[in-house]
Amino acid sequence: MNNITPFSFGIRKKDRNKLNGHESFVIWFTGLSGSGKSTLANALEEKLFSIGVKTYLLDGDNIRVGINKNLKFTAADREENLRRIAEIAKLFIDAGTVVLAAFITPYKKNRLLIEKIVAPQNFIEIYVNTSLEECERRDCKGLYEKARKGEIKNFTGISDPYEEPENPNLNIDTAKETTEESVERILNFIQNKLESKTNE
Repeated sequence: MNNITPFSFGIRKKDRNKLNGHESFVIWFTGLSGSGKSTLANALEEKLFSIGVKTYLLDGDNIRVGINKNLKFTAADREENLRRIAEIAKLFIDAGTVVLAAFITPYKKNRLLIEKIVAPQNFIEIYVNTSLEECERRDCKGLYEKARKGEIKNFTGISDPYEEPENPNLNIDTAKETTEESVERILNFIQNKLESKTNE
C-alpha cells in the first residue's frame, strides 16, 4: 500500500456533473428481503432515465453472480460484499452517475461504513420499512419459508437481526403507498441535486 499513489486526472467529478447537469450520488435502499427495494429502485431509475439523468442500478442478486460471486453468506463475507459495493458506488459517483443500490444492509455499522466510503454528502438512505409480516406474506422467492424451516441459516428478520436505520432520509412502507407515490416522494427529496450543475 505504501507504493500506491493515486493519479491526479484532468477530468474530475465536478466536470462530469456539470456536463450531465446534475450531481452524482448514491440512493441506498435498505430493508428486509421482499420489502420492495428492487422494485422501487427499478421504478425510480426508469423515471430518472426518462428525464435524462445518468443512472446505474446495483442490486444484491446481480452483484452476487458477478464481482462478488466468490463471497458466501458468512458475517465476514456479507460485510466484504457491502464494502465492495460501496467502493463500486464511489467509482460511479466519481464518473458523474446517480447510483441506485438495493441491498438489505441489516447492520448499522455497515451502513455507516458505506456512508463513509462514498462521503456523507453523496449518501441518501431510503429505509423501505415494510413489515416482516408483509414481507413474509409476499415471499416472492420462497426464502422466508425456507428460513422458517431452518433450511437457510442467518436469514435477516428470522434468525438474524435487522437493525432499523435511526435517521433515514426517507421512510417508505410499500404496503401503505404505491410505487408511483414512493417514487414521487424520492424525486421531490432529490430535486435540488438533480437541478444542480456541480456539487463542488
